[in-house]
Amino acid sequence: MKISKIAVGLGIFWMAGAAIAASSPDPSGIWMRGDGNAKVRIAPCGADICATNLWIKDSGRGENVGDKLVMTVKPKSADTLSGKAFDPKRKLTYSIQVKVGKASLVTRGCVVGGLVCKNVNWSRAD
Repeated sequence: MKISKIAVGLGIFWMAGAAIAASSPDPSGIWMRGDGNAKVRIAPCGADICATNLWIKDSGRGENVGDKLVMTVKPKSADTLSGKAFDPKRKLTYSIQVKVGKASLVTRGCVVGGLVCKNVNWSRAD
């Protein structure tokens, strides 16, 4: 009997985890940054999610077409992913949160243990 209760408990735990994974927010798509300077494609890349610059209006800020941000994130809530983001060009790692809406996205990246943070608004691009 004791083993049956453990098996049932593990089964419920596994199903709850599967339900959370199935309802994970999906930021995939083409997004335009709120300042109008960048258009990115967010898509799976291996076990991670990559944001790749498709278009840059002003490359004088050090951003170029093809630059990537590799995000290793997990669901934090029904509409938010949280984890780390790595910028291979600058060799920097950030903590990141991605809040996903139907037509909008808000990213929050932080460095220095969360002391310096920046929010960026995005809208779905055609």
